[in-house]
Parts: sequence; structure tokens; C-alpha cells
Amino acid sequence: MAELRVAEPARAEQVAGQIRHLWDASGSATADYLLRRTRKAIDISEMEVAVEHATALVDHAPEFAQGWAERARAYYALDLYGPALSDLEQVIALNPTHFDAIMGLAVMLDEMGKPADAYEAYQQVEAIHPHQAGLTEALERLAPLVRGQEL
Repeated sequence: MAELRVAEPARAEQVAGQIRHLWDASGSATADYLLRRTRKAIDISEMEVAVEHATALVDHAPEFAQGWAERARAYYALDLYGPALSDLEQVIALNPTHFDAIMGLAVMLDEMGKPADAYEAYQQVEAIHPHQAGLTEALERLAPLVRGQEL
């Protein structure tokens, strides 16, 4: 995580990928299988099926943050913001540096018309992964709304 904060953009994406790979390590063959099934369903846009697999995953391994993260992705794709937000909160409780979950939270808050909350979440992502895709643009877009415009 320390390297991610200071890495150049190209290297940052490599480091982020390595971190994501570590996050995927559940330590359980069953959890790994359910994670693969969840992601496959998301990839083919079968979000209801993805929610079912991810629910089985979080029931089987409630301390595995990626299960919650994937279910949040599926809920978000179904426009079920309440359950998605709840699952993202669980991810962040289990892994406070989960930059993808914090970014997801920021995007949802932004879409819900809560610019100050979204900006704060984007800033949290920036402190962890300053080269996260879409981050700079979001911060620049929201800064005038949150901090006011210079005269």
C-alpha cells in the first residue's frame, strides 16, 4: 500500500493489480469457487445470478471482503443503491484501505447528488491510490461545488 501511494501512474496500476490479487485470496476453495461464479455472472450481465452467488459467498465467508465487494457491484448494476451501499460499508469495515470499495462509495454518493460526501470519499481514495481511474476528474469536477469557486 505504501508503494501504491508514491508510484508513477503505470507502476501504480501494476501495484494495484497485485493488491487486488491478494484481496482475492480467500483461503477457501468454496469461497474461491463462489467468487469466480459471481464474477462470471457479472461479466455476462446476469446480475440477479451474481447476487445469488455473492450472497452464498458472504454467507459462507463473512470475513472475506471481496464477497461483499462483488455483491455490491451486482447490486449497483441493478440500481439497488441501498443494498450496494450497505455491502460497501461492510467491505470498508473489513478492509479500510479497499480503494475500489471507497471509489464505488464515492461514485454512488456522487450519483445520489451528495457532492460533499462524494468529494470526501474521493479524497480518501486519493490518499491510498492517487492514480485510480476517474479520480482526478471527479475531484476537479466536485472541488468548485464543495470548496467554492475562486474569484
